[in-house]
Amino acid sequence: MVDVIPAPASVAHGSSGHARVDGDTALEALPGTEGTARWLRATLGAATGLPLPEGPGRPHRIVLGIDPGLPPEDYRLITDAWPIRIEGGSPAGVFWGAQTFRQLLGADAFRRAPLRPGRAWEVPAVTVEDGPRFRWRGLLLDVARHFMPKEGVLRYLDLMAAHKLNVFHFHLTDDQGWRIEIKRYPKLTETASWRARTKFGHRASPLWEEKPHGGYYTQDDIREIVAYAAERHIAVVPEIDVPGHSQAAIAAYPELGNTDVIDTTALGVWDNWGISSNVLAPTDTTLRFYEGVFEEVLELFPADATGSTGFSSFVHVGGDECRKEQWTESVTAKTRIADLGLADEDALQSWFIGHFDAWLAARGRRLIGWDEILEGGLAEGAAVSSWRGYGGGIAAARAGHDVVMCPEQYVYLDHRQAPGEDEPVPIGFVRTLEDVYRFEPVPDGLTEAEARHVLGTQANVWTEVLEDTARVDYQTFPRLAAFAEVAWSRLPAPAERDFAGFERRMAAHYARLDALGVAYRPPAGPRPWQKRPGVPGRPVEGPPPNK
Repeated sequence: MVDVIPAPASVAHGSSGHARVDGDTALEALPGTEGTARWLRATLGAATGLPLPEGPGRPHRIVLGIDPGLPPEDYRLITDAWPIRIEGGSPAGVFWGAQTFRQLLGADAFRRAPLRPGRAWEVPAVTVEDGPRFRWRGLLLDVARHFMPKEGVLRYLDLMAAHKLNVFHFHLTDDQGWRIEIKRYPKLTETASWRARTKFGHRASPLWEEKPHGGYYTQDDIREIVAYAAERHIAVVPEIDVPGHSQAAIAAYPELGNTDVIDTTALGVWDNWGISSNVLAPTDTTLRFYEGVFEEVLELFPADATGSTGFSSFVHVGGDECRKEQWTESVTAKTRIADLGLADEDALQSWFIGHFDAWLAARGRRLIGWDEILEGGLAEGAAVSSWRGYGGGIAAARAGHDVVMCPEQYVYLDHRQAPGEDEPVPIGFVRTLEDVYRFEPVPDGLTEAEARHVLGTQANVWTEVLEDTARVDYQTFPRLAAFAEVAWSRLPAPAERDFAGFERRMAAHYARLDALGVAYRPPAGPRPWQKRPGVPGRPVEGPPPNK
């Protein structure tokens, strides 16, 4: 038995017991595998102290190769005889095989320096044949509410790769902050990237952190993040929120707001949580402004950044929770509705999203947005992130749209992990490690053809009450390990899944997370310094709705 997470499709144990990897072990990279070879030398070399020299023809070597007979992300790992072989259907498959090989070496292979220089390493003699259930295996990280410095983002890309996740949904803008440099609009970073203070806890909390909060990624930071992700076969999908969740942008450029309803020059970057009523005005000025934003975004997030999935062609435009109060009072909005022959403000939002759908499609890109963008109809190539339960995803798949399933009551990892007062700033439903492990991304009721529109699934980490990286770690882990297995492994129906077996494998995986310095929630509950006594949350009692 091997304690690999996510669980491989097939493991056959060999007769030799273990293979010994030591200073004489070489590494041979056949064409197409050079990136994985660099990663192995840099990562395993740092942890083990082994040089892993180039060694074609040497008897004790690890051979990386492409097998075109395998599906692109599938791999085969053979450690039962020399040479050890890691073969994949594409460079991505080889990389996922290398991740499994690292796990087989033990928890110390996840450190940044060797604990015992000169030691030999043993790997079980096995043949692993494996491949993913879903093509889209995603993680959303919200850096708008609480900024995560670039080094933290790179760390999370490494954590994603270690769990065979391959889509990073980068939530870059919201009411509370704008995090990406746009050179033609410098006020987006000069003004919109910081707020004067921050609500501590849920929006009903009386507590405030009375100091400025902010930060942003330069364009070179973004290029580095995208390149770093691509080396790990992770596609980065940027999110620029429109037309709601836009108060930070309006604070920087007041002409973007509904100036005939409120004095937009008096707005600042929002310091509270929730859904701001300050939304973009449906004007040509706003459209031209965001076209300029997206032109720079497309250059920073090229569609060919990763070749294994094609998901780097997607651009997320948000489209959720757009409050309409200002539009209902705005003469400008009413005039736009009349000129376009629209029914109402909901149709106006659909027109707004449709504009950018067509604009992106004309440039060879695909729009994706939250399930509210279904209201009013979508263009053929647009895709949907289904967050309000399964309903939006079902409707989208039946209408022929691709879907990423991320229902909030199952895979929003900012939701609390246990009942009781010890959970820090408890938000939403209780979603235990077992609950996440029993999540099923493909809802009942879809035909086989409709189910093919489910690209995959994604866990979302919203950071309103996650003030630093330690809090992000606590909410994300260990549940992200369970989610990764749901996304990668071909598990039985939720009730039939072997959670006890997963827990046994997690005992080894916790040691890997310790070596990586992840501040996860221990199985017994939070450590004393992980609690936030007296900071109000918003717990929701009872089981979540199953729809």
